[in-house]
Amino acid sequence: MEQEKKFYTLLVYSENIAGILNQITAVFTRRQVNIESLNVSASSIEGVHKYTITAWCYDDQVVKIVNQIEKKIDVIKATYFTDDQLFIRETGLYKLSTDEVMQNSEISRIVRHYDAQITEVNPTYVIVMKSGNTEDIMNLFNALNEFNCVLQYTRSGRIAVTRSTQEQVSEFLEQREKAER
Repeated sequence: MEQEKKFYTLLVYSENIAGILNQITAVFTRRQVNIESLNVSASSIEGVHKYTITAWCYDDQVVKIVNQIEKKIDVIKATYFTDDQLFIRETGLYKLSTDEVMQNSEISRIVRHYDAQITEVNPTYVIVMKSGNTEDIMNLFNALNEFNCVLQYTRSGRIAVTRSTQEQVSEFLEQREKAER
C-alpha cells in the first residue's frame, strides 16, 4: 500500500547560535523534502529560539528528520505535529492600487467581509493585512485578484503554538537543570 504525504509542522527549539538554521535546513535537503514555510523567533524562554517549519512528507520521513535535527548539538528539542494539534496563524499583506479601490466599492466590502485591516492608504496604494490560516489568506487574495487591483502580495511563514499549557521545551530544560545540580 502506497503512503500519502501529510502536511507537518515541526517545532524546533535551539540556543541562539549562528549557523544552526543552515544545519537544520540541510537535514531537509538531504532527505529531499521541500520546506513550505519557515519562521524563526525568540521563544518565551530567554536564550531559546523557536523554529516553526512546515513541509509535506511521509510519516517515516518526518520521524527521521526530527531525529536528525535533535542530534544537532545546539538543538534542545524537535517535535512534529499535524494541524489539529496546534493553534496556527499566518499573515498576508496585500498592496492594492488606490485608484482601483476608490473606483470599486466592492473591493472595500470584500476587505471587510474577510475581516482584514487596511493599515495604510496613500495616493498610490492601499495596504491591507489579514491574519488567519492559509486558506483564509489565499481566499482573500483570490477574491481581490479578480478585480486586478493587487500590486503586490506576500504571506508570512506559519507561527504555531501547541495546545499544551507550557512550552514543550520547558519540562526538558527543568529536567536538565536538575541533573546539572
